[in-house]
Amino acid sequence: MPPVMPPTGSRRIARAALLLLLLLAPPLAGAHAPQPADAPVAAIGWSFEPWVLACLGASLLLYAAGLFRLWRKAGAGRGLGMARAASFGAGWLALVVALVSPLDALGGHLFSAHMVQHEVLMILAAPLLVIGRPLAVWTWALPMAWRAPAGRFVRLPAVAATWDVLTCAPVAWALHGLALWVWHLPPFFEAALQSPGVHTLQHASFLVTALLFWWPPLGGASRAGHGSSMLYLFTTMVHTGALGALLTFSTVPWYPAYGASTPALGFDLLEDQRLGGLIMWVPAGLAYLVVALAAAARLLQGDAPAHSAPGAMPPR
Repeated sequence: MPPVMPPTGSRRIARAALLLLLLLAPPLAGAHAPQPADAPVAAIGWSFEPWVLACLGASLLLYAAGLFRLWRKAGAGRGLGMARAASFGAGWLALVVALVSPLDALGGHLFSAHMVQHEVLMILAAPLLVIGRPLAVWTWALPMAWRAPAGRFVRLPAVAATWDVLTCAPVAWALHGLALWVWHLPPFFEAALQSPGVHTLQHASFLVTALLFWWPPLGGASRAGHGSSMLYLFTTMVHTGALGALLTFSTVPWYPAYGASTPALGFDLLEDQRLGGLIMWVPAGLAYLVVALAAAARLLQGDAPAHSAPGAMPPR
């Protein structure tokens, strides 16, 4: 049986999910308020921010509803493979780890834990979610009465052009790199530690730009697209490694705001910073390298899939 595509016009409808993502990402990314320097270590535990739980629950329910409708029409595993559905589930669980588990609160006390949280968002949750084709599956979750109005909206030139620009490899590369470097500059990072609103913006920037960044290599790029993706993955590995190395080999603390809470957990401030730098340097670098090598392999084999619209189901 051939793969089932979303109903007429819904491939464009999926672009509207980008706007939904941009609306939901700020409360979702604002997983925790920065912890005061003298906050008791005993306060570290699970976080149950209402907005975070609501966004996580809505995203999962929409995906489950869309997947149920698709598989009811096409058959289980058709139209969207079970591996892709499992990938979305794994990415969703990674979001729970980053935003709800004790890692969330611990990031307010340790720079290294904060780096783990950021890497879980950017190099674990984001690519797994992209592989799961959430935009396409969410399209199937839309009520029939909503599809025509949504289709007219996303056919607007401004909406279609916005999607095309944001998912263009050079633009996604630049946005992701800019978010990484700007938010790790001491004045901006410390501002995020002191202000819940700025901290929300920081996490939103990391999550949204990471989702856009992983779309070109994992969201159905053409053969030529895999070539450009390979290049920008390698360059991202280099510049993020450079930032991690700067943090690792620095002889002075970049973020003195952690000075009060870090010793309470048995860490020296500079040691904690160096550990955080290593976390950014090694795991993130390996993730970019692995996907870049995979893109190179597909490019050499010449069997990369044709470019697909955001709402298109992957070919079987």
